[in-house]
Amino acid sequence: MAKKPKETKSEPLEVILWKAADKLRKNIDAAEYKHVVLGLIFLKYISDSFESHYEKLKAGQGEFAGADPEDSDEYLAYNVFFVPEKARWTNLLNNAKQPNIGKLVDDAMEAIEEDNPQLKGVLPKVYARQNLDATVLGELIDLVGDIALGDAKSRSADVLGHVFEYFLGEFALAEGKQGGQFYTPKSIVSLLVNMLEPYEGRIFDPCCGSGGMFVQSEKFVESHQGNIDNISIYGQESNQTTWRLAKMNLAIRGINSEQVKWNNEGSFLNDAHKDLRADFIIANPPFNVSDWSGEQLRKDARWQNGIPPAGNANFAWMQHFLYHLSPKGQAGVVLAKGALTSKTSGEGDIRAALVKDANVIDCIVNLPAKLFLNTQIPAALWFMRRDRNNSSVYQDRSDEILFIDARNLGHLINRRTKVLSDEDIKLISDTYHNWRNKGGEYEDVAGFCASVAIEKVAELDYVLTPGRYVGLADEEDDFDFKERFTALKAEFEAQLEEEAKLNQAIAENLAKVMI
Repeated sequence: MAKKPKETKSEPLEVILWKAADKLRKNIDAAEYKHVVLGLIFLKYISDSFESHYEKLKAGQGEFAGADPEDSDEYLAYNVFFVPEKARWTNLLNNAKQPNIGKLVDDAMEAIEEDNPQLKGVLPKVYARQNLDATVLGELIDLVGDIALGDAKSRSADVLGHVFEYFLGEFALAEGKQGGQFYTPKSIVSLLVNMLEPYEGRIFDPCCGSGGMFVQSEKFVESHQGNIDNISIYGQESNQTTWRLAKMNLAIRGINSEQVKWNNEGSFLNDAHKDLRADFIIANPPFNVSDWSGEQLRKDARWQNGIPPAGNANFAWMQHFLYHLSPKGQAGVVLAKGALTSKTSGEGDIRAALVKDANVIDCIVNLPAKLFLNTQIPAALWFMRRDRNNSSVYQDRSDEILFIDARNLGHLINRRTKVLSDEDIKLISDTYHNWRNKGGEYEDVAGFCASVAIEKVAELDYVLTPGRYVGLADEEDDFDFKERFTALKAEFEAQLEEEAKLNQAIAENLAKVMI
């Protein structure tokens, strides 16, 4: 039996659990192993929640008098998943040393999906695979079984949710570049949410990964004594495996994920929320995507500020976000830093239109390098507001943009990775709030922040690099050459394709004239 992890003064529970689970991984690829471990944590969560409610029903006191604990309908009203007997954790724990434990876990996942339609197609069924040793799986079940054992539902959900989130981050680190596809580093998510302050309303992420933006938004509301019932979430993800992680991540937090959708076409080709106008959009879209079906979508209604280049989706994402904002909506998104200066294929014109015509650019934050797991491309945060005029809550900033250069913040946690501290996040957020909010006392700080008139931005040809305005030199050479070359190559190929089409059209027209 796996040794029960003991919390020490030097290491919290989730760290000890991770080390034990990672030791059991042996030669299994991290990308595959994460589904094994996270699936078990989720199964433990719903089993703990079920058992807690089961005992109340069984006792039959008060409102539960006469209730049947084996009736799945008794669990629906309390937002508890019904767990059939063969899928209950005690049954799996009792059979953890059996050679067929992998099949038993797969069968448990199937049974839970059958009794809970909202989980259909979500849970992993990977436990009977030949490369997953039954002994290792049994030890993992013992290990996960020690988390929050015997606690009430609220305690179990809190502990297991925290462990699930921590493990997501560790698996993303273990996977490296591929891990960044499903996970946005926690400090960046925290900064985005703290800046926007989503106390209530509709929150949308059209490239939601494993759902970190939603989880952090819920944490923000709870930490400010708000009511999480006042927020509703909407999401879309094109990778089904990642979508499954999101659904589990949200369920373990008790967040309704009914409107978190999956389709493999993605947000551009198959917008799952066409009619949604969100109060908050929080997103980290993939950087510099070249194969986003731009040619196919040239006449799309979302491109109100210019047609995005076929070779780069950055400004397609920006306009997709803007399209989905409500009249008073706000957005905080991550984009490659190159989008602040690029003039390729009309990108400069789109950026200018967002500033002067749409007048939605509120704040730009230049981020430190090494924050992301999957790329060394430098990034910036863009904050947009549909209405930047005077209101009961916000100052009139319709003629200005706030620039923050945070490149000197953050600290290294290893040779390749940097994080923003809570103090860093507070400094950036407070600066923005003091500038934006009524009653705030804002002052420019040389080398860090500057409130700049849009007229001045126009004089600099709508380049939005914060360093230009706060007094720090730009780092033009701070980019990943391989990724930049790939993006430029794709753009060049798209232009060649367009040229070929034009030449063909000219030839056909000339032929008609000659006739």
